[in-house]
Amino acid sequence: MVSKISEGVKVSVETFYQPDYSNPVNSEYMFAYRITIENNNSFPVKLLRRHWYIFDSNGSLREVEGEGVIGVQPQINPGENYQYISGCNLRTEMGRMYGNYQMENHSTQKLFRVSIPAFEMVVPFKMN
Repeated sequence: MVSKISEGVKVSVETFYQPDYSNPVNSEYMFAYRITIENNNSFPVKLLRRHWYIFDSNGSLREVEGEGVIGVQPQINPGENYQYISGCNLRTEMGRMYGNYQMENHSTQKLFRVSIPAFEMVVPFKMN
């Protein structure tokens, strides 16, 4: 698990290879990731947007951005956390993702960015 704190918000990421949804013969590797977002501020925050950078080990880069996460724009109160699971497909056995969330201080409506730490996605047999 990797974690990073920025703007009083801690983002932690765990990754899981999904062999049942992967097809190595066709260079299709599926990974799931679980993100936990903890609000350590004294005010509620709302997650408005996400922006991802996704790298395959063959050098390709994809960018994904849009509203919210998994179809919602969660509000996270002080001292609380929000967790979700999503996925990413790669064309190679290894890759990396990182990005940021655009959030809003729900008390002042001020916007700010929270970093999502870089994390690796590696099929288990490549780690030997």
